[in-house]
Amino acid sequence: MARIVVLDYGSGNLRSAERALERVGAEVTVTADFDTAVEAEALVVPGVGAFAACMRGLHGVRGPQIIGRRLAGGRPVLGICVGMQVMFEHGVEFGEDTAGCGEWPGTVERIQADVLPHMGWNTVRAPEGSTLFAGLDDDTRFYFVHSFGVRRWEFVESHAIAPPKVTWTHHGEDVVAAVENGPLCATQFHPEKSGDAGATVLENWLKSVA
Repeated sequence: MARIVVLDYGSGNLRSAERALERVGAEVTVTADFDTAVEAEALVVPGVGAFAACMRGLHGVRGPQIIGRRLAGGRPVLGICVGMQVMFEHGVEFGEDTAGCGEWPGTVERIQADVLPHMGWNTVRAPEGSTLFAGLDDDTRFYFVHSFGVRRWEFVESHAIAPPKVTWTHHGEDVVAAVENGPLCATQFHPEKSGDAGATVLENWLKSVA
């Protein structure tokens, strides 16, 4: 049974994430404790609401340092919804430009779509060899709720390291739906609200952690 910490920094569906992870066999602790979060087998960073508010909450519990220290040691981290968005360099909402954790280049910005928020069930386009979406059909739907997202993938590939696997969804335009990048994975959708499909994604992630 994997020991997972869900990081409590004042944002996110903590109990929903806890229950969803327990459903697929994880032993879950919800905490803001620095050492516990750093030392856990895997860390989940949830997030709902505004990018800037989430970053303030993260700084309040030394979240960027927790994430950075874990990744430097190859320890798994999973970001969910705004917990994915804060892994990027910047978030721009209503004219406010907020620095993110900077693990990936790129900007979180308002999606160009006639209807916002992007709320409800949608399909994704996962790349070949994806671990998170293994065993799932192309028409599998996941639950999204967001008005801001990553519209361009700006990571510069290198022959020295394996490129990240990027999954996309479409709502008015293509938007990043998930990223798999070594120990750092993230989803824009909510696996904890996505029923059996979301449970499969979490189970696949736990298997990769093990």
